[in-house]
Amino acid sequence: MMKVVATALLVAATAILAGGCGTTPLKNVADLFRSEGGQKLSEGIRNYEDGNYRDAMKNLRSALDSGLGNAEQAQAHKYLAFIHCVSGRERQCRDEFRRALDADPDFELEPAEAGHPTWGPAFRTVKARR
Repeated sequence: MMKVVATALLVAATAILAGGCGTTPLKNVADLFRSEGGQKLSEGIRNYEDGNYRDAMKNLRSALDSGLGNAEQAQAHKYLAFIHCVSGRERQCRDEFRRALDADPDFELEPAEAGHPTWGPAFRTVKARR
């Protein structure tokens, strides 16, 4: 076990140091241990939080295509729904919330998310029809 941890730390340190050599540095050491889909999901969420919706959609869809667990699929669909909602695409917003609930029937928005005036009602409508 210690050998695995030491190897992971060495790989992380090497990757971080390589950032100064013209390669892309790691933004998060945890990304070393995520699947490709998980990495794309994290990148898509970062893009969303930065307001870069075009790249967020690309990375979230790529994450879904790369394979994610049910909870991660629900998260990807949630952020896609948020993007559609704030862009005035209500039907696509509801469709993404349906997909989130298909992936994880117990999926819920965080309390702050549920109170949002745009996507809160859309999510509640989709959830009520299940």
